[in-house]
Amino acid sequence: MAAPLPPPPSGQFRDGVHLFPVRVYYDDTDAGGVVYHSNYLRWFEHARTEVLRLLGIVQSETADGMYAVADLAIRYAAPARLDDAVTIETRALELRAASVRMRQRALRDADLLADATVRIGFLGPGGRPRRQPADWRARFDAFSIKDTQ
Repeated sequence: MAAPLPPPPSGQFRDGVHLFPVRVYYDDTDAGGVVYHSNYLRWFEHARTEVLRLLGIVQSETADGMYAVADLAIRYAAPARLDDAVTIETRALELRAASVRMRQRALRDADLLADATVRIGFLGPGGRPRRQPADWRARFDAFSIKDTQ
């Protein structure tokens, strides 16, 4: 019997920043070999999900509610290309009663590819905004930074 596979990578926290590795695959690109713009949003979503997972917040295991994107602004700075190794940086900038504002950047080495600010709001079981569970807020507060750079 084969040994079980290790869990997929969740990235890591380093100095108040979550770092999530991404590889650019053929299906991420357009006909010119450049990453299609919506894939950055997908990568950012994956990184935010892994932040929650590393904080011990597993949305699928609670009936309290879940986070959803409330607003997002993104600036594209340079293209990623097929086979690039990209790092998604995620920082929590502001923690409020029912939402968290984050900054996410896609980097190839030191080159900025995309820069986004996103606010996720907590929604209760009926889909209406409500306060985050206190223990989830406390976990985000430990990750949160107060610098908006």
